[in-house]
Amino acid sequence: MTDFAATKARFHLPEGVIYLDGNSLGPLPRHAQERMSRTMQDEWGEMLITGWNKAGWMDQPTRVGDRIARLIGAEPGHVVMGDTLSIKVYQALASAIAMNPDRRVILSDSGNFPSDLYMAEGLIGFLGKGHELRVVAPEEVADNITDEVAVMMITEVDYRTGRMHDMKALTAKAHAHGVVTVWDLAHTAGATPVDLRGANADFAVGCTYKYLNGGPGAPAFIYVNPRHADAALPALSGWLGHDAPFAFEPSYRPGPGIERMRVGTPPVLALAALDAALDIWDMTDMPAIRARSLELTDRFIAGIEAACPMLQLATPRDHAQRGSQVSFRFAEGYAAMQALIARGVIGDFRAPDIMRFGFTPLYIDDSDVDAAIAIITDVMQNDLWDRPEYKTRAKVT
Repeated sequence: MTDFAATKARFHLPEGVIYLDGNSLGPLPRHAQERMSRTMQDEWGEMLITGWNKAGWMDQPTRVGDRIARLIGAEPGHVVMGDTLSIKVYQALASAIAMNPDRRVILSDSGNFPSDLYMAEGLIGFLGKGHELRVVAPEEVADNITDEVAVMMITEVDYRTGRMHDMKALTAKAHAHGVVTVWDLAHTAGATPVDLRGANADFAVGCTYKYLNGGPGAPAFIYVNPRHADAALPALSGWLGHDAPFAFEPSYRPGPGIERMRVGTPPVLALAALDAALDIWDMTDMPAIRARSLELTDRFIAGIEAACPMLQLATPRDHAQRGSQVSFRFAEGYAAMQALIARGVIGDFRAPDIMRFGFTPLYIDDSDVDAAIAIITDVMQNDLWDRPEYKTRAKVT
């Protein structure tokens, strides 16, 4: 049984704050500071460039990738770190398109994160081969998987509502129609159990600064199914994806397996912070995380609905369809969220009207949920959000 009080003690949580935004940026693991300091002083400081060999910097992307593989049900040796999530989306999508050269439809849904759709639009324009990005409602994805679709690109959990797709069922239907799958795990890695191997997913990508607590701008990951690993075209043929980077050959040769999905120089300091954050996951497992997450979100939903009828639940009640966040609709959601933040309950807002709250059992407990409900109730019942200072929008919402 996981000792969640022990995991909570491993995080720096500011006094007077109930942090319900780990689905956007996870808090600081206390020992990440020490790990980064050691990396900077003992490795960068003392080893200088020899750290690439002596400290194992060059192997960081695959070593850390294997630690994440355990959390997403991936085979060892088939996850690699590096670059941003948008870059990894581009790589995975381009590789998937190349596997279905006679088809022109990329199927996605309106709950997908906009950056994924933007990358698809950019890739389509660059290719200039008449591809179409077909975006349907999340509930309509299965009915739109047809023999004309080349790639299905889906974010498993809707970033606005927290609605979760059935990865295994959708992947099976896609494969029955000859469709290659790309799954974005930005809101599931570290939040809900993922079984890439069991679902037979083709590609998956994800970020590490949300539920995995790797820090702002932490590097993304990409997964390639073993059956594709030595055939997938990397699209971005970077130096470190070359079969022999230090042979300095004039032409590109893709490296073996997942190594070909490396692009640029590993972000050593960022990977050190992420590696430290992943130590906390050695204290638990995904089934325990999932069970506790559902308890917390059930408690939160019940409390808010009982006290705040002006808030409309946007998140599925069905556990099988719910990620690890709870979203409510409110016309003045931005102002209401700013009022909550001013009172120490930190969530976030997503246009046009979503108030979003993330639940991470690693550091959120029943007392946090109850205290948040009390503050939200006060703010909503007494219209404390209806002040000019809460209605001026900042760059980041």
